[in-house]
Amino acid sequence: MTTHFNTPNTAVSKSMNDEFSALQKVCSLSDLIENGGVCALINSVQVALFQLKDPSGNIKVFALSNWDPIGKANVMYRGLIGSIGDEPVICSPLYKQHYSLLTGECFENKDARLDVFSCQLQDDAVFVSTSALKTDAA
Repeated sequence: MTTHFNTPNTAVSKSMNDEFSALQKVCSLSDLIENGGVCALINSVQVALFQLKDPSGNIKVFALSNWDPIGKANVMYRGLIGSIGDEPVICSPLYKQHYSLLTGECFENKDARLDVFSCQLQDDAVFVSTSALKTDAA
């Protein structure tokens, strides 16, 4: 099931390279599933959102393309979350490739990758930039 979060709200955030980039409010944190994924339609782009807790208990939100480049389907939000070493990954539900939640790189096929979208948490709101891409989680 694809959840459509169509909100006109935007926020302006200063990025790491001191350029301003617009972030779109996508949902509230309570709309996400802890240690799971949901799909949001943002400006006609399907984005898979994943909420994880780091070992310190801090909440992290990752935003990646929902398009599986090997399986050729919009299914990544249904993947299993895990880790390879210390790197958080999403495992494709189709052919089981592992993609980094940090960089979008595929561990099994270096020619395949997912777009990674910059996202931020502000209070209880999740903001995502649809300009691909930065490799930082909220």
